[in-house]
Amino acid sequence: MSQPVERNAADALTVYDPVWDRMRTEAQEMAQSESALASFLHVTVLNHRHFNSSLAYHLAQKLGNVEVRAMQLREIFDDVLKSAPEIGEAARVDIVAYYERDPACHSYVQPLLFFKGYHALQAYRIAHWLWTNGRRAMALYLQNRISDLFAVDIHPAAKIGRGVFIDHATGIVIGETAVVGDDVSMLHAVTLGGTGKESGDRHPKVHRGVLISVGAKVLGNIQIGEYSRIGAGSVVLHDVPPHCTAVGVPAKIVGCAGCDKPSHEMDHIIDEGEGGAGI
Repeated sequence: MSQPVERNAADALTVYDPVWDRMRTEAQEMAQSESALASFLHVTVLNHRHFNSSLAYHLAQKLGNVEVRAMQLREIFDDVLKSAPEIGEAARVDIVAYYERDPACHSYVQPLLFFKGYHALQAYRIAHWLWTNGRRAMALYLQNRISDLFAVDIHPAAKIGRGVFIDHATGIVIGETAVVGDDVSMLHAVTLGGTGKESGDRHPKVHRGVLISVGAKVLGNIQIGEYSRIGAGSVVLHDVPPHCTAVGVPAKIVGCAGCDKPSHEMDHIIDEGEGGAGI
């Protein structure tokens, strides 16, 4: 994905951001074609100079309530995004991932406006920064709001990379010591959890490019190797080697991953030579 670059090196505020420029163009076209949404599109996208401002505003509007108002949350989110520009960059990479992997996503602006998996992921990113910078009460408050609003429960201490695609998202659970690498895709009702009451490092480590299908449960401090696949409804209790497919309850290795980049191909079907059944 192209990175934001400065148009004028003497003016750090003037940058070329190809993702944001495309999102603004799409929002303008949407406002023209659907007049009932014009006001929403202006306050969410078109009135903002920068992507980070739009993201902070929209998440605050979603997560604000009578306990902590949207205006208060927006101030917090703006401050975090200014302090940690890598969050905004990860959010842009995630948008491209949604567009490239989800056949129901037809524009860059759709995830920001409408996809709760995207909203939950970006709100988690802010909560994670707060957690790692000593603001644990606010991080846990956001975790609770994200769970209540989006039905996605990600502990703010978990570590999640860039280019992550969470499709539908309802029922996603990611535990405190879980690690999710770059370019991972997962569907709804996936759990990255522990196996009981153990303490310490107790959650899965999901490496780059993994595809985790609907309802899979990956439990314990285990390694899910890069570019592997986890089948729908599977319960994974042991390490999965790179470039393999694991299916079943409990899950077993049934063959290779079927392609070089499962999280990009989003192919949930096992070839006959790998076991002859869908995953």
